[in-house]
Amino acid sequence: MPKLILSMDGLVLKEIALDKERVSIGRKPNNDIQIDNLAISGQHALITTILDDAFLEDQNSTNGTYVNGQPVKKCVLHNNDVIELGKYRLKFLADAKRRPRGDRFEPSDELRASGAASATAPAAGETQMLPPDVMASVTAEPAFDESQLGIIKVLSGPTAGRELQLAKAVTTLGKPGLQVAVISRRPQGYFITHAEGESFPQVNNRPIEAGAHPLRDGDIVEIAGVRMAFSLQG
Repeated sequence: MPKLILSMDGLVLKEIALDKERVSIGRKPNNDIQIDNLAISGQHALITTILDDAFLEDQNSTNGTYVNGQPVKKCVLHNNDVIELGKYRLKFLADAKRRPRGDRFEPSDELRASGAASATAPAAGETQMLPPDVMASVTAEPAFDESQLGIIKVLSGPTAGRELQLAKAVTTLGKPGLQVAVISRRPQGYFITHAEGESFPQVNNRPIEAGAHPLRDGDIVEIAGVRMAFSLQG
């Protein structure tokens, strides 16, 4: 389970386990992590955790949210990242038991496929990607033992017709810096969550809301301007 180490001026104040899907940070007492300091906004930032992946979002705070010295609005958190809120620091520590993630794509990468229209399931630690219209990096977490397998089929752009098997626990889709979403595979089914970008992904031509949104067989998903069809097989 990922966690945060809260400190100020080098003094560790507390350790917080990210054991909830959404953890709010701010000055008001209704936050999950309350920091009673005037430099911190009432509702300052939000961390959304999907399995071992965490995503930070600034909540239009007055003084801003920084990660490793850089101002951010929304970003994916990586192991040992330091979130800066005024004089306070929150160090993000990923689960030590998790396996290393596959590398993310570069624009020149191509879809690894067994045929013209379907991708093979990657080995543990390998990355599965769609070229440059849409990125898909898959964690090395084991897939849930479900009878139905989710499939994403690209409908628009030069890679239209390509398919991606959602065989792993977490799949990240989108274009970094523009719009990124996470599709997670859970015992209850597949869910999509907004991770990065000013606008939210769309499902059936409607932007999803914050938090996990369930995906149904036949849903049309749009991420970073690329339309895809979600289906269940098996």
